[in-house]
Amino acid sequence: MASTVFTGPVLAGNVLNSDGTGVLAGLGGSTGQQNVGFCEMAQAQAITQATNGSVAGVYTTSIVIPANSFITAIDLYATAAWSGVASTLGIGTTASATALTTAGAVTASAAGKVTVTPGTGLTQINNWLNVGTTDVELVITSTNTGTGAGTLVVRYIQAFNSYTNGQYTA
Repeated sequence: MASTVFTGPVLAGNVLNSDGTGVLAGLGGSTGQQNVGFCEMAQAQAITQATNGSVAGVYTTSIVIPANSFITAIDLYATAAWSGVASTLGIGTTASATALTTAGAVTASAAGKVTVTPGTGLTQINNWLNVGTTDVELVITSTNTGTGAGTLVVRYIQAFNSYTNGQYTA
């Protein structure tokens, strides 16, 4: 199947600029209050508990989130439980192993969908709200090596933090 690539961010809506007439539901035209919103993006990659580099338990993905993006969700679809002494992992970036979760914050002790959250740490919460001014590559750090495997899915809104008050400022 062919695919189409946009440089993004992708915005959608039929009222690009508010004309001050309020919400005009059901008219299907291009007048009323602005209703433009961002399209959510997703990237996915198969990962393992073992390394794909030189550091045991560290798996560097090819998932790269664009600068100024807002991460809306991270899910791990474990097809084989993380094994060994601990069934935990953390999700970070090549700049910081604990950028998106604290170390060992994610448990993959059984096959199934694991919903990842930033937890209560302000560093992680802020990194989900805005990944920063440069693109970030995701890294998985397992507490120990083992036979765990799955697919990591990351959803985000591209360049969301460059868009304020109805104006894109990238």
